[in-house]
Amino acid sequence: MQSPMTRMTDAAAFLAVDNVSHTYAGPAGDVQALANVTFRVVRESFVCLVGPSGCGKSTLLRALAGLLPPSQGQVSLDTQPVTRPQRRIGIIFQKANLMPWRTVYHNLQLPLQISGVPARERQQRTEAMLTLTGLDGFAQAYPAELSGGMAQRVALGRALIHDPEVLLMDEPFGALDALTREQMSAELLRIWSRHRKTVFMVTHSISEAVLLADRVLVMSPRPGRIVFDLEIPLARPRNLELLHQPAFVSLTEKLRHNIRTS
Repeated sequence: MQSPMTRMTDAAAFLAVDNVSHTYAGPAGDVQALANVTFRVVRESFVCLVGPSGCGKSTLLRALAGLLPPSQGQVSLDTQPVTRPQRRIGIIFQKANLMPWRTVYHNLQLPLQISGVPARERQQRTEAMLTLTGLDGFAQAYPAELSGGMAQRVALGRALIHDPEVLLMDEPFGALDALTREQMSAELLRIWSRHRKTVFMVTHSISEAVLLADRVLVMSPRPGRIVFDLEIPLARPRNLELLHQPAFVSLTEKLRHNIRTS
């Protein structure tokens, strides 16, 4: 299966970002984090955002989630302005942020409890999510007993369990060692292929972005702007064997060049 087309009309856009700018006020003066960011995301596509540290990537993700009202511009989901957090949007941060006194099972179940989902349905959906994320044998484990990769699986399952339409990911594998990070990327590919959510993921890893995404956006140094937009024409399904193929390496070099020259 080929990547979906990423040059689309406004009518085809599912997630729309229009002229978003944001400035933080501080004791030493104002700091502009974002400047006139505009792009469109197609439903069920996987988009990654890369750029230098401090360029405003996390600020943009918080605006997409409705956690941060931008100073200027608008984020829209399915033509409706995003002005606050909502169930249609799930988010995963770099830290798993699991509740240490709750088991894996009960950490996964938390969003359903908050939403008032009946007990029987909670049980069914939690058991299904344990299977999807490969956590069947860890249901009664506590966060302190989990590896970093396993904890992030729980965080991923917790974000997916209420069936959001959009999944936002802020460096979700950034704290993991290189091997575990690759394994989690492969797991994410597997899960996304089964549940085709619209995904927008911030990452510092160029190879991770090319492996996962249909499209990669490059952000300039602060104030962040979108300065390059690269479609990834690699066929799906994908796996880690792609990492050393010439077409993959060529795409990573193109991205690396545009980050250096942005």
